[in-house]
Amino acid sequence: MSSLLLEASNILVAAPAPSGGVPQPVSNAPGELTGKVNTVLGIVAWAGTAAGVLGVLVTGAMMAVSLKRGESSEHMSRLGMVLGGCVLVATAGPLVSFVFA
Repeated sequence: MSSLLLEASNILVAAPAPSGGVPQPVSNAPGELTGKVNTVLGIVAWAGTAAGVLGVLVTGAMMAVSLKRGESSEHMSRLGMVLGGCVLVATAGPLVSFVFA
């Protein structure tokens, strides 16, 4: 099966673009714009990482306080949502690079 997929991808890459091959787009964005966009995306990525770390710390603190009080709560579901958000933030950049590169 993998050899069939490899052969199909080789055929698509070798075919010229007008006849249904894989198009190879060229970036026409100005250099100043791409630099500014990369800076903003880097800041947003760091902010998302910081928010994820803060969310894990706050959830852990809430778990500790609830345990000390003898209360039970749904902290594991909160922790799961926070960790899911962390995974989403961590994989957003590589996923976009994989799809658009």
